[in-house]
Amino acid sequence: MFATGFRCGRCGATYDLDEVRYVCPRDGVEGTLDVLYDYDRLRATVSPGQLRGHPSRSIWRYAPLLPLRPESIHRVEGAGALQAVGWTPMYRAERTARRLGVRAIYIKDDGRNPTASFKDRASAVVALKAIEEGASAITTASSGNAAAALAGMAAALNLPAIIFVPHTAPEAKVAQLLIYGAQVFLVEGTYDEAFDLTLAAAEAFGWYCRNTAYNPFTREGKKTAAYEIWEQLQGRVPDRVFVSVGDGNILSGLWKGFRDLTALGWIERPPILMGIQAEGAAVLARAWAEGEENIRPEPPRTIADSIAVGQPRDARFALQAVRETGGAFLTVTDEEILTAMRTLAREAGVFAEPAAAAAFAGLEKAVREGLMGEEETVVVMITGNGLKDIPSAMRAVGQAHRVSPEVPTALRQLQEAIRSHPLS
Repeated sequence: MFATGFRCGRCGATYDLDEVRYVCPRDGVEGTLDVLYDYDRLRATVSPGQLRGHPSRSIWRYAPLLPLRPESIHRVEGAGALQAVGWTPMYRAERTARRLGVRAIYIKDDGRNPTASFKDRASAVVALKAIEEGASAITTASSGNAAAALAGMAAALNLPAIIFVPHTAPEAKVAQLLIYGAQVFLVEGTYDEAFDLTLAAAEAFGWYCRNTAYNPFTREGKKTAAYEIWEQLQGRVPDRVFVSVGDGNILSGLWKGFRDLTALGWIERPPILMGIQAEGAAVLARAWAEGEENIRPEPPRTIADSIAVGQPRDARFALQAVRETGGAFLTVTDEEILTAMRTLAREAGVFAEPAAAAAFAGLEKAVREGLMGEEETVVVMITGNGLKDIPSAMRAVGQAHRVSPEVPTALRQLQEAIRSHPLS
């Protein structure tokens, strides 16, 4: 294993791997940790050519770049869906690029992961860390996707999972938790309240805690998407990456992955990172716009449940990711998100849940406001499948037509429907 320790994102203190478990002892929950690596040893051991020739089409092709022991990687074999996490497809969206006047747009569809979201990446790595630590059970708070991912990965490892989600979580996500055998608690409050409850429960009962950013290994799983983008673009990186933002951990994870590639000398620079937040859950966007490090939590109000976060837990690293890559935070309305769901599906054939479609809405806004160049190559991260939230999808498209089973009547109804909504 090439991981060597941790560094606190707030005070800069460094720790050995066995010295701390979750966050910086000095700064508490605000002191989220970054995993450090010996890049010189990595560079001497692993090459881009070796990765390209790796037989696994999953995050496990990047095993040397993950903070896991060899025996943990061996455990993956035979562990059900855990084996298939990552290496999600990336499609070129030619029609969208022509419409927006951008040289190239790629859609990275992480809704194709085993539990249908990006969060499988983090949950796979953290579940294996729980096994390494001899945990009797693993727990997390989530608005839905991280919980489903953890429930699925824990099931594949025969590890008990205890999940806390807001009672407002979409029914499809709660169904996933239950079908995987997790013990589920619906919290009569917000995601942020569920987060704090999980910390207390983990400490009280001795469970291993997966909570986003609080557990430093969540970022390590999420960074693998950056490696895949680099490989799928034949050893290049795009000019710009758009990603929806709630806690900020996916954004910081992508940044970490591109920083790894830069430190290894495999790329010259990270791409510009664009963080997209729902207008009703835009704590980080406001902090970035005002140039403030002090985050002011606010109650979230958006249909995009996966990014409905009022107190972002990876705020410091997320803000740094945007700042250091020359990017920006943008906000989009719920109506813009619903429109993006339709457009993305009809132009690229990708069905995204609201939070995922927010990234696509952010791309549309960036073009509309002249924030990017025509000659850029862009990747849009789609972080979750639309089947996760059917009510929002129906809100985006409306109801299907009803027709009579009688052919003459049905033909008249079809003619009227086509006249009202011409085929395109």
